[in-house]
Amino acid sequence: MVYVDDSQRFTFQKRPPATALCTGKKQACILLAEDDYEMRSMLALSLFKDGYEVVECPDGWSLLENLESYILTGLEHKKVDLVISDIRMPGITGIEILRGLPQGEGYPPIILITAFGDEKIHRQAKQFGVAAMFDKPFEIEQLLTKVREIVPL
Repeated sequence: MVYVDDSQRFTFQKRPPATALCTGKKQACILLAEDDYEMRSMLALSLFKDGYEVVECPDGWSLLENLESYILTGLEHKKVDLVISDIRMPGITGIEILRGLPQGEGYPPIILITAFGDEKIHRQAKQFGVAAMFDKPFEIEQLLTKVREIVPL
């Protein structure tokens, strides 16, 4: 069970079961968190065709489980080169994920996508050090260009 404590950091009461992560068959691994199935599928296919390995997360909890090794100390980091996350998802949001993740070197960069990109959300995202933010609707090629810039193949 995962919960957010008063300091806005994630804490695990009991270690969640391991989730499927990148296999290493491709050069770079992207975690893609998007609750809308069609959007997630389209983005995953575009990233895959561009040469990236993609692990799809249908909600924030799944994304959090896949980032477990970056949150808990003493665990070997699983290979994650980039996180692309929607902001509004059931259970836990992209901003809440950002609040709970340590920042700095050794942590995967994050790109946020949202259909509700007001000025406050953009400020929060910048405060937490996101690599980029895209307001829906956006051009897939613009996202791919940014992904290539952050994680060149």
